[in-house]
Amino acid sequence: MAKTYAQIQAQIRKLQQEADALKAKEVSGVVARIQEAIAHYGLTAADLFGNAPAGLRRKAAAPRPRKSAKATKAAKAPSPPKYQDDAGHQWTGIGKRPNWFKDALAAGKTADDLRIKPAA
Repeated sequence: MAKTYAQIQAQIRKLQQEADALKAKEVSGVVARIQEAIAHYGLTAADLFGNAPAGLRRKAAAPRPRKSAKATKAAKAPSPPKYQDDAGHQWTGIGKRPNWFKDALAAGKTADDLRIKPAA
């Protein structure tokens, strides 16, 4: 026997209530694990959210150890572009080829044709 629209709507409401209850149970577990990690590592709202409003800031339970200079990654300068088309699109040659580069190759140009020549 086929279900009626009203029966399906009732089933949807029941499933939504079950889903909401499961989500609430999972959220409480997630919140507990996050609170445990915050307490363990002595994190503050500023650590988690950057410039947090004053009401969210808390003193850390214990100071966090600083990273050594060796462990800190140095900031890397962006690579200069190596390829350019007539429309001014540029590409460093690193990563996935942009569509304009692929289109130019399909149109018969070579990568060397698109390479930016050093100023003489």
